[in-house]
Amino acid sequence: MSQDYEQFILNIKKKTAIDLSLYKEAQMKRRLESLRNKRGFDSFQAFYQAMSSDQTIFDEFLDRMTINVSEFYRNAKRWEVLEQKILPRILKENPKPKLWSAACSTGEEPYTLAMIMSKFQPLSKVSILATDLDRGILERAKIGLYTDRSLKEVPKDILSAHFKKDPMGYKVNEDIKKTVRFQQQNLLADRFDQQYDLIICRNVMIYFTEEAKHELYLKFSQALRSGGVLFVGSTEQIFNPAAYQFETEDTFFYKKN
Repeated sequence: MSQDYEQFILNIKKKTAIDLSLYKEAQMKRRLESLRNKRGFDSFQAFYQAMSSDQTIFDEFLDRMTINVSEFYRNAKRWEVLEQKILPRILKENPKPKLWSAACSTGEEPYTLAMIMSKFQPLSKVSILATDLDRGILERAKIGLYTDRSLKEVPKDILSAHFKKDPMGYKVNEDIKKTVRFQQQNLLADRFDQQYDLIICRNVMIYFTEEAKHELYLKFSQALRSGGVLFVGSTEQIFNPAAYQFETEDTFFYKKN
Protein backbone atom coordinates (compact mmCIF):
# COMPACT_ATOMS: atom_id res chain seq x y z
CA MET A 1 0.00 0.00 0.00
CA SER A 2 1.46 3.41 -0.92
CA GLN A 3 2.35 5.80 1.90
CA ASP A 4 0.08 8.45 0.35
CA TYR A 5 -2.97 6.15 0.47
CA GLU A 6 -2.03 4.82 3.92
CA GLN A 7 -1.94 8.37 5.32
CA PHE A 8 -5.27 9.08 3.60
CA ILE A 9 -6.83 6.08 5.39
CA LEU A 10 -5.56 7.39 8.76
CA ASN A 11 -6.86 10.92 8.07
CA ILE A 12 -10.29 9.66 7.03
CA LYS A 13 -10.54 7.46 10.12
CA LYS A 14 -9.70 10.44 12.37
CA LYS A 15 -12.17 12.73 10.60
CA THR A 16 -15.11 10.35 10.14
CA ALA A 17 -14.52 7.08 12.08
CA ILE A 18 -14.77 5.32 8.68
CA ASP A 19 -11.99 2.74 8.47
CA LEU A 20 -11.13 2.28 4.79
CA SER A 21 -8.66 -0.47 5.68
CA LEU A 22 -11.67 -2.74 6.36
CA TYR A 23 -12.73 -2.50 2.70
CA LYS A 24 -11.06 -4.57 -0.03
CA GLU A 25 -8.12 -2.34 -0.99
CA ALA A 26 -7.96 -2.84 -4.77
CA GLN A 27 -11.68 -2.07 -5.28
CA MET A 28 -11.84 0.89 -2.91
CA LYS A 29 -8.57 2.48 -4.01
CA ARG A 30 -9.55 2.22 -7.69
CA ARG A 31 -12.93 3.84 -7.00
CA LEU A 32 -11.42 6.70 -5.00
CA GLU A 33 -8.54 7.25 -7.44
CA SER A 34 -11.00 7.81 -10.28
CA LEU A 35 -12.83 10.44 -8.21
CA ARG A 36 -9.55 12.07 -7.11
CA ASN A 37 -8.29 12.26 -10.71
CA LYS A 38 -11.65 13.57 -11.95
CA ARG A 39 -11.33 16.38 -9.39
CA GLY A 40 -7.79 17.15 -10.63
CA PHE A 41 -5.69 16.08 -7.61
CA ASP A 42 -2.47 14.14 -8.13
CA SER A 43 -2.18 12.77 -4.57
CA PHE A 44 -4.51 11.49 -1.86
CA GLN A 45 -2.97 14.07 0.48
CA ALA A 46 -4.11 16.96 -1.74
CA PHE A 47 -7.50 15.28 -2.20
CA TYR A 48 -7.95 14.97 1.59
CA GLN A 49 -7.03 18.63 2.18
CA ALA A 50 -9.58 19.70 -0.43
CA MET A 51 -12.38 17.59 1.07
CA SER A 52 -11.56 18.93 4.55
CA SER A 53 -12.46 22.44 3.43
CA ASP A 54 -15.09 21.70 0.77
CA GLN A 55 -18.29 19.91 1.86
CA THR A 56 -19.27 19.14 -1.75
CA ILE A 57 -16.06 17.18 -2.34
CA PHE A 58 -16.48 15.39 0.98
CA ASP A 59 -20.10 14.42 0.14
CA GLU A 60 -18.92 13.20 -3.26
CA PHE A 61 -16.27 11.07 -1.53
CA LEU A 62 -18.91 9.50 0.76
CA ASP A 63 -21.16 8.84 -2.20
CA ARG A 64 -18.34 7.18 -4.13
CA MET A 65 -17.20 4.91 -1.31
CA THR A 66 -20.73 3.67 -0.55
CA ILE A 67 -22.14 1.49 -3.29
CA ASN A 68 -25.64 2.77 -3.97
CA VAL A 69 -27.06 0.25 -6.39
CA SER A 70 -30.50 -0.81 -5.32
CA GLU A 71 -33.92 -1.74 -6.65
CA PHE A 72 -37.27 -2.91 -5.32
CA TYR A 73 -37.72 -6.68 -4.87
CA ARG A 74 -34.10 -7.27 -5.94
CA ASN A 75 -33.75 -11.05 -6.57
CA ALA A 76 -37.53 -11.40 -6.34
CA LYS A 77 -37.53 -15.12 -5.50
CA ARG A 78 -35.76 -14.40 -2.19
CA TRP A 79 -38.45 -11.87 -1.22
CA GLU A 80 -41.04 -14.57 -1.96
CA VAL A 81 -39.29 -16.86 0.53
CA LEU A 82 -39.30 -14.02 3.07
CA GLU A 83 -43.04 -13.47 2.55
CA GLN A 84 -44.15 -17.09 2.42
CA LYS A 85 -41.82 -18.80 4.89
CA ILE A 86 -39.72 -16.50 7.08
CA LEU A 87 -42.14 -13.73 8.08
CA PRO A 88 -45.09 -16.02 8.95
CA ARG A 89 -42.87 -17.83 11.48
CA ILE A 90 -41.43 -14.59 12.88
CA LEU A 91 -44.91 -13.05 13.25
CA LYS A 92 -46.18 -16.16 15.03
CA GLU A 93 -43.39 -15.74 17.59
CA ASN A 94 -43.67 -11.94 17.82
CA PRO A 95 -46.68 -10.08 16.36
CA LYS A 96 -44.77 -6.76 16.69
CA PRO A 97 -41.44 -7.67 15.11
CA LYS A 98 -38.34 -5.48 15.35
CA LEU A 99 -37.12 -4.94 11.77
CA TRP A 100 -33.89 -3.42 10.45
CA SER A 101 -32.67 -2.76 6.90
CA ALA A 102 -28.89 -2.22 7.27
CA ALA A 103 -26.99 -0.37 4.53
CA CYS A 104 -30.35 0.56 3.01
CA SER A 105 -28.96 2.79 0.24
CA THR A 106 -31.71 4.82 -1.51
CA GLY A 107 -34.54 3.10 0.39
CA GLU A 108 -35.84 0.46 -2.01
CA GLU A 109 -35.12 -2.36 0.42
CA PRO A 110 -36.92 -1.07 3.56
CA TYR A 111 -39.85 0.13 1.43
CA THR A 112 -40.08 -3.35 -0.16
CA LEU A 113 -40.16 -4.85 3.34
CA ALA A 114 -42.95 -2.43 4.35
CA MET A 115 -44.99 -3.41 1.28
CA ILE A 116 -44.65 -7.10 2.16
CA MET A 117 -45.49 -6.43 5.83
CA SER A 118 -48.69 -4.65 4.72
CA LYS A 119 -50.01 -8.07 3.64
CA PHE A 120 -49.78 -9.29 7.25
CA GLN A 121 -50.86 -6.29 9.34
CA PRO A 122 -52.03 -2.67 9.10
CA LEU A 123 -49.21 -0.31 8.14
CA SER A 124 -49.87 1.74 11.28
CA LYS A 125 -48.39 -1.21 13.22
CA VAL A 126 -45.29 -1.61 11.01
CA SER A 127 -42.00 -0.01 12.09
CA ILE A 128 -38.70 -0.44 10.23
CA LEU A 129 -35.29 1.03 11.02
CA ALA A 130 -33.24 1.77 7.88
CA THR A 131 -29.60 2.81 8.18
CA ASP A 132 -26.78 3.83 5.86
CA LEU A 133 -23.40 5.53 6.09
CA ASP A 134 -24.19 8.15 3.44
CA ARG A 135 -26.34 11.05 4.68
CA GLY A 136 -27.07 12.30 1.14
CA ILE A 137 -28.40 8.90 0.12
CA LEU A 138 -30.68 8.83 3.20
CA GLU A 139 -32.14 12.21 2.24
CA ARG A 140 -32.96 10.80 -1.21
CA ALA A 141 -34.50 7.71 0.40
CA LYS A 142 -36.81 9.87 2.55
CA ILE A 143 -38.18 11.56 -0.59
CA GLY A 144 -39.15 8.14 -1.98
CA LEU A 145 -39.08 9.02 -5.69
CA TYR A 146 -37.85 6.34 -8.10
CA THR A 147 -37.26 5.82 -11.82
CA ASP A 148 -38.53 2.86 -13.85
CA ARG A 149 -35.11 1.17 -13.51
CA SER A 150 -35.64 0.64 -9.76
CA LEU A 151 -39.12 -0.79 -10.31
CA LYS A 152 -38.64 -3.48 -12.91
CA GLU A 153 -39.19 -6.34 -10.41
CA VAL A 154 -42.23 -4.79 -8.71
CA PRO A 155 -45.44 -6.82 -9.21
CA LYS A 156 -48.21 -4.82 -10.97
CA ASP A 157 -50.63 -5.02 -8.03
CA ILE A 158 -47.96 -3.68 -5.65
CA LEU A 159 -47.15 -0.84 -8.04
CA SER A 160 -50.76 0.31 -8.21
CA ALA A 161 -51.34 -0.15 -4.45
CA HIS A 162 -48.25 1.59 -3.07
CA PHE A 163 -46.96 4.09 -5.67
CA LYS A 164 -48.22 7.25 -7.36
CA LYS A 165 -47.14 8.11 -10.89
CA ASP A 166 -45.05 11.28 -10.91
CA PRO A 167 -43.61 13.32 -13.83
CA MET A 168 -40.15 12.19 -12.64
CA GLY A 169 -41.07 8.50 -12.13
CA TYR A 170 -42.97 6.87 -9.26
CA LYS A 171 -43.40 8.11 -5.69
CA VAL A 172 -43.88 5.78 -2.72
CA ASN A 173 -47.19 6.41 -0.90
CA GLU A 174 -47.06 8.29 2.42
CA ASP A 175 -48.44 5.36 4.48
CA ILE A 176 -45.45 3.23 3.36
CA LYS A 177 -42.98 6.07 3.97
CA LYS A 178 -44.27 6.55 7.53
CA THR A 179 -43.29 2.98 8.46
CA VAL A 180 -39.58 3.61 7.86
CA ARG A 181 -37.22 5.58 10.12
CA PHE A 182 -33.97 6.51 8.35
CA GLN A 183 -30.80 7.01 10.38
CA GLN A 184 -27.10 7.48 9.59
CA GLN A 185 -24.91 4.63 10.80
CA ASN A 186 -21.42 3.21 10.34
CA LEU A 187 -21.91 -0.57 10.43
CA LEU A 188 -18.26 -1.27 11.16
CA ALA A 189 -17.81 1.25 13.98
CA ASP A 190 -21.19 1.85 15.65
CA ARG A 191 -22.91 -0.25 18.29
CA PHE A 192 -26.11 -2.08 17.31
CA ASP A 193 -29.40 -2.22 19.14
CA GLN A 194 -30.55 -5.67 20.35
CA GLN A 195 -33.42 -8.15 20.03
CA TYR A 196 -34.13 -7.74 16.32
CA ASP A 197 -36.46 -10.27 14.70
CA LEU A 198 -35.17 -9.60 11.18
CA ILE A 199 -32.03 -7.88 9.89
CA ILE A 200 -31.65 -7.40 6.14
CA CYS A 201 -28.12 -6.64 4.97
CA ARG A 202 -27.68 -7.46 1.29
CA ASN A 203 -24.96 -6.84 -1.29
CA VAL A 204 -22.69 -4.95 1.11
CA MET A 205 -20.48 -7.66 2.61
CA ILE A 206 -18.82 -8.29 -0.76
CA TYR A 207 -16.93 -4.99 -0.39
CA PHE A 208 -15.39 -5.83 3.01
CA THR A 209 -12.27 -7.77 3.95
CA GLU A 210 -12.70 -11.23 5.50
CA GLU A 211 -11.84 -9.83 8.95
CA ALA A 212 -14.44 -7.07 8.66
CA LYS A 213 -17.07 -9.60 7.50
CA HIS A 214 -16.33 -11.84 10.47
CA GLU A 215 -16.76 -8.92 12.91
CA LEU A 216 -20.00 -7.87 11.25
CA TYR A 217 -21.53 -11.35 11.33
CA LEU A 218 -20.72 -11.52 15.06
CA LYS A 219 -22.34 -8.11 15.61
CA PHE A 220 -25.45 -9.08 13.63
CA SER A 221 -25.75 -12.32 15.56
CA GLN A 222 -25.55 -10.47 18.88
CA ALA A 223 -28.18 -7.97 17.66
CA LEU A 224 -30.72 -10.72 16.83
CA ARG A 225 -33.00 -12.43 19.32
CA SER A 226 -32.93 -16.21 19.45
CA GLY A 227 -34.97 -17.29 16.40
CA GLY A 228 -34.30 -13.97 14.64
CA VAL A 229 -33.11 -13.98 11.03
CA LEU A 230 -30.29 -12.38 9.01
CA PHE A 231 -31.19 -12.04 5.30
CA VAL A 232 -28.09 -11.56 3.08
CA GLY A 233 -27.46 -10.93 -0.63
CA SER A 234 -27.27 -13.58 -3.31
CA THR A 235 -23.46 -13.58 -3.49
CA GLU A 236 -22.98 -13.56 0.28
CA GLN A 237 -23.58 -17.08 1.51
CA ILE A 238 -22.16 -17.68 5.02
CA PHE A 239 -20.11 -20.87 4.74
CA ASN A 240 -19.69 -21.45 8.48
CA PRO A 241 -22.99 -20.23 9.99
CA ALA A 242 -22.50 -22.22 13.23
CA ALA A 243 -19.51 -19.96 14.06
CA TYR A 244 -22.04 -17.13 14.53
CA GLN A 245 -24.78 -19.18 16.26
CA PHE A 246 -26.65 -19.33 12.93
CA GLU A 247 -28.34 -22.16 11.08
CA THR A 248 -29.55 -21.94 7.48
CA GLU A 249 -33.33 -21.54 7.44
CA ASP A 250 -33.37 -21.14 3.65
CA THR A 251 -30.82 -20.05 1.03
CA PHE A 252 -29.46 -16.64 2.19
CA PHE A 253 -31.60 -16.69 5.38
CA TYR A 254 -29.78 -17.44 8.62
CA LYS A 255 -31.67 -18.10 11.83
CA LYS A 256 -30.02 -17.47 15.19
CA ASN A 257 -30.03 -20.50 17.48
